[in-house]
Amino acid sequence: MVGVSAASLSQRSPSHVLRPPPPPPPQPHRLVRSVCCLSSGLSTPPLVEQTLSRILSSGVIACLRANRHAYTTYYSLASYPSNQISRLQLKNLHKKKKARIFPGLILICSRTQLGIFSLIFAEMAMEAARAAVSAGISVLEIVVSTPGVFEVIQQLVDDHPATVFGAGTVLNVEDAKKATNAGAKFIMSPAMVKDIMDDYQTGEVLYMPGVMTPTEILCAHDAGAKIVKVYPVSALGGIKYISALKKPFSHISMVASQGITIDSVGEYIALGASSVVLSDAIFNKEALRQNNFNEIYQLAHFAALQGKEAVERLVFAL
Repeated sequence: MVGVSAASLSQRSPSHVLRPPPPPPPQPHRLVRSVCCLSSGLSTPPLVEQTLSRILSSGVIACLRANRHAYTTYYSLASYPSNQISRLQLKNLHKKKKARIFPGLILICSRTQLGIFSLIFAEMAMEAARAAVSAGISVLEIVVSTPGVFEVIQQLVDDHPATVFGAGTVLNVEDAKKATNAGAKFIMSPAMVKDIMDDYQTGEVLYMPGVMTPTEILCAHDAGAKIVKVYPVSALGGIKYISALKKPFSHISMVASQGITIDSVGEYIALGASSVVLSDAIFNKEALRQNNFNEIYQLAHFAALQGKEAVERLVFAL
């Protein structure tokens, strides 16, 4: 206010009186949680911080659960001699330049039907994951029950370095280490596994324990979890449960998991979830049975778009 005297200000009408600026609008849960989460407890390693940032910015974690029961289309192959199936499958993999993916499984596929099916299921899991990534999914979890899961993760990491891959339903340190060696950037469990929590406290891989109750949430956070997975969220009340949990635990980042539809992604994030896990909503069981990767692509594209838009709405609200 250079050159303006106090007297001249006092002579102005009330409409000219300078008033303090209005307070800034309240910040959305997401941005507050991310800062609190990264600043609490021990310092966060750079790679873990990057993984957290990718999860927060994507809004969606696609979860692939590919097991032997998912693909009935290939059961008819059991009528062929195992060595003939082996040659056919290996020829197909070689043609696609994928024979190097599963050296262990290729070794056993000429000996047992189980090995043949494991090779086929792993190949189908790879194709389903590629469809999701091509559709825009930037964070993908692969459940450890998937045949050849660690080889699948390793190949996906090599082929798609810009995508964040992780292992899900990890219940012991051994599997966690195998996933890490394969290139997984995060480990998820349906509950808090103390041995994994202890081993990954200061490492470069993010551990996301599963929690269900307020007590479990606080215990996991106090134990060093940078983010927790609320599971099974739909059975506990869904969106309303997440919203209720965020009231006392606004400083803890939470991922909602189980039974979530693509249409509800935006509401989950708006009411406090840092991200949501989508499994069957993207990797539709019937589409997997029919090897309909185009449908998986379409579902993944819709899910990625919903997550991105939900995050952007929070940012624009600032």
